[in-house]
Amino acid sequence: MKMRSCKRSGRLVQWVLGILLVSLAVAEARPLTVYSGRSSALVDPLVRQFEEQTGIEVQVRYGGSAQLALALRQEGARTRADLFWAQDAGALSAVHRAGLFAELPEAVLDNSEPAFRNSAGTWLGTSARARVMAYSPDRVAEGDLPRSLDDLVDERWRGRVGWAPTNGSFQAFLTALRSLRGEDGSRAWLEAMKANRARDYPNNSSLVQAIAAGEIDLALTNHYYLLRFQQRDPRFPVAQASFEQGDPGNLLIVSGIGMLEASGREAEGRRFIEFLLSESAQRYFVRETFEIPVRYDPERADAGDWDAEGAAGRGPEIGTDALEDLEGTLRLLRSVDLL
Repeated sequence: MKMRSCKRSGRLVQWVLGILLVSLAVAEARPLTVYSGRSSALVDPLVRQFEEQTGIEVQVRYGGSAQLALALRQEGARTRADLFWAQDAGALSAVHRAGLFAELPEAVLDNSEPAFRNSAGTWLGTSARARVMAYSPDRVAEGDLPRSLDDLVDERWRGRVGWAPTNGSFQAFLTALRSLRGEDGSRAWLEAMKANRARDYPNNSSLVQAIAAGEIDLALTNHYYLLRFQQRDPRFPVAQASFEQGDPGNLLIVSGIGMLEASGREAEGRRFIEFLLSESAQRYFVRETFEIPVRYDPERADAGDWDAEGAAGRGPEIGTDALEDLEGTLRLLRSVDLL
């Protein structure tokens, strides 16, 4: 009886080991899966470059950062995502607070400055963009530009300012404003802007186009949209400037990436993150998407003289953790009928 029992136990062990080996083989065979809030038009060439360099196949699910963060929270430990690459800290923090990110190894975190990652070490920045004031140089003299966000609610700018409250970058900015001024101060600024007839647009590109078309004279947007228009048309009739030193309107917004705790592809995921912080990838962000590099700063003129240190120095002193409460920002926008 003992002999039969031992044989059965041995077969059971072999069967379990076989299942484990098959599972490992299947895990190795499947692509590295990235949920990306960065658009395909912007980053797909970079993903393909990674595949060519490493031989690792990558499958990308593209969508809005907030939508993908919600999907990950619904999927939980069942998700097939290995990495979440988001446009802003709010979406990344939503996944972090749900306990879905793994803590990144120190060797990976060492590739990033503390200012460009969260304090828990579960995500880090890959590129950045600065909030700016775009304007019409034909209708607004440089010396007459508003010096702060609060100047925009002056009667002289009534109906002349554009913003995009439904856009993720604006919401990241408003999250920072809430951290700096509190709920009541932020609500007061939003209501004052509405009373001064700020004009709504769906996104940053449409804001820049609206200035060129003469619909508005000023807009709150990101720095790199104008650079893209100017690449196609150097005479594009829009300019941009920063507010006074330390104003919340100069916020530096970081796009970043984290690894899912449920991922079975830790080594490959780590290689992807390290690739995004490599010299070639950081140069891609500068030259192809006109973003600000967070690690490597090649030929500053290629980025329109925007760099991480300079842009951060113009903005408010605020860490990435202060940009976590996206849900509170959305509630505020709904309460003043901007969503």
